[in-house]
Amino acid sequence: MLERIRLFSGNANRELARKICEKLGVPLGNANVTTFSDGETRVEIDENVRGMDVFIIQSTCTPVNVTLMELLIMIDAMKRASADRITAVVPYYGYARQDRKVAPRAPISAKLVADLITTAGANRLLSMDLHAGQIQGFFNIPVDNLFATPVLIDYMKRNYREDTVVVSPDTGGVERARAFGKRLGASLAIIDKRREGPNEAQVMNIIGNINGKRVIILDDMVDTAGTVVQAAQALADAGALEVSVCCTHPVLSGPAIDRINKSAIKEFVVTDTIPLCEKAAQCERIKVLSVSGLLSEAVRRIYYNDSVSSLFI
Repeated sequence: MLERIRLFSGNANRELARKICEKLGVPLGNANVTTFSDGETRVEIDENVRGMDVFIIQSTCTPVNVTLMELLIMIDAMKRASADRITAVVPYYGYARQDRKVAPRAPISAKLVADLITTAGANRLLSMDLHAGQIQGFFNIPVDNLFATPVLIDYMKRNYREDTVVVSPDTGGVERARAFGKRLGASLAIIDKRREGPNEAQVMNIIGNINGKRVIILDDMVDTAGTVVQAAQALADAGALEVSVCCTHPVLSGPAIDRINKSAIKEFVVTDTIPLCEKAAQCERIKVLSVSGLLSEAVRRIYYNDSVSSLFI
């Protein structure tokens, strides 16, 4: 039935692309994405896409600039090959943290990337857990922003049943944590971080009762893990029975894995929007859940022009 659909992938997360293809029952498209000797991205599409509904699966993760260029050039190649519709499937949207001006002369890189994707020729964007909801408004094409919540909730319900508290690591994530806790049947706590002065340690005030509770720190992404490790220690010191972390995008750069291994974190639950590096894959505390089911269902509905709204949970 999916005779006009074509799925392609760059080099960012081919394993996730293969899982999506398996669930849809279609082969992964034949695209050769390499580099010239000077480092320029080289793309060859080795099959016909004329009049096809094309989905390019590519997280803009490490190395971010390389994976972003692969995505842009693949979109351009599909456009010039007369694809009927091009959907950029970007499970992890890089540069999303620079979504507003926080200082004079600062860029809004999330908007710049949106313009690049649109100008390259994408007709639609499918992403997951955008760092800021307003990024959808940076595009002049339809954007479907899915949430990994159903996958994470299913795992948590099977493994975290009683005396559970969902904790937001900062005030900006309160809404996310409240919705997650409501579906999990858990109470809510918030960490209020304050730095009293330059080069002084952060003071973490915990709002809510976590004494003797199993605690889940919820965030959309974890980069160097500095914040969650500090938060985990503060929660443990305040009497939490055990501390786990749950996030969608495991960026985990720099000293992240070393910090996690030395921390009070019992389990670190992530999804496969970003492939783990070798060091992270060997970390016994990290549990990876796949979002291929959610993404494949979204791709199927987009192809058939069915409603995708029921997936925005």
